[in-house]
Amino acid sequence: MSPLILSSPLVSPSKETNHLVFDASILQNETNLPSQFVWPDHEKPVLDPPSPPLHVPPIDLKAFISGDPIAASNASRLVHSACQEHGFFLVFNHGVDSNLILEAHKVMNFFFGMPLLEKQKVQRKFGEFCGYASSFTNRFSSKLPWKETLSLQYSGDPKCSNMVQDYFLNVMGEDFCDIGRVCQEYSQAMSKLSLDIVELLGMSLGIERSYFRDFYEENDSIIRLNFYPPCQKPDQTLGTGPHCDPTSLTILHQDNVGGLEVFVDQKWHSITPCSDAFVVNIGDTFMALSNGLYKSCLHRAVVNSNTPRTSLAFFLSPRMDKVVRPPKALVKYNNQRMYPDFTWSTFLEFTQKHYRADMKTLDAFSSWLQMERK
Repeated sequence: MSPLILSSPLVSPSKETNHLVFDASILQNETNLPSQFVWPDHEKPVLDPPSPPLHVPPIDLKAFISGDPIAASNASRLVHSACQEHGFFLVFNHGVDSNLILEAHKVMNFFFGMPLLEKQKVQRKFGEFCGYASSFTNRFSSKLPWKETLSLQYSGDPKCSNMVQDYFLNVMGEDFCDIGRVCQEYSQAMSKLSLDIVELLGMSLGIERSYFRDFYEENDSIIRLNFYPPCQKPDQTLGTGPHCDPTSLTILHQDNVGGLEVFVDQKWHSITPCSDAFVVNIGDTFMALSNGLYKSCLHRAVVNSNTPRTSLAFFLSPRMDKVVRPPKALVKYNNQRMYPDFTWSTFLEFTQKHYRADMKTLDAFSSWLQMERK
């Protein structure tokens, strides 16, 4: 295993000491941004000219699943190339009901349209990853993202089949049963879709197609609803700062506003929204599972001064106690392990309590893990 050097010091997030409140209904009209939302000059977005679009290959998932060997081979080749370069691709003909997607966007808009005090009833607590967050003001004191989120835990374990729906019922009450039902159904559809996608990834890596499907069958994943309000100074802040996802896969459905950008070849590129497709990207955990063959790429979200933006993200992750270890066939290429074994629960705790995610999170975690095991 190659030595890994901590690229930046461990960061201890703020422990509920920051009293700043991100109220989108007020701040979206402010021309003077609170300093906590103003990003350093070298990280501020350049909005004019707009970022050039990134070529992300469209994958016909229905053709791949059909068993047609030519379609499967073409999909495998396109995914392999994209995942080695930047880790982003699109899937269409994915089998997810368009009415369900529309309904999920409607309940998301309803939730974020509620008064701040109502949303704060499900406030995300320090050290946890579920609940409502108005920018992360309770975690960090600078470089705050211009957004609101609602994060929910999903489990592929049949014993926990209504986890998302039960969260709304138990925490917000019976009036939110419909929102819970839609988010539950959407999460289940995303879990099913993710298993088809990891099967494609397995084929593209030259291993048994069922290997990753079996690995993620009982996944412990996260669904996140994102709301990016307008900002009167969009060149001063970011909706989401530059980061790599620590999870395995992200399956994203954007509205038609756009704002997702990916850092490739030393410049930022946009990904054009497409309502008929999902944007899929590799996360750190799958990069470790592929022994570094597939890349978890730096990306961010920019905001604008006129139009709110929403997106639905499903973060696929293995069961909490699953050991993330690449198949032996993926180690033979360079005869060395790129990352140590770890469980998703350990990595998740690290990202929530010890380190602010950026492009080197997996390296920092690996170094921290090695020191902890000495």
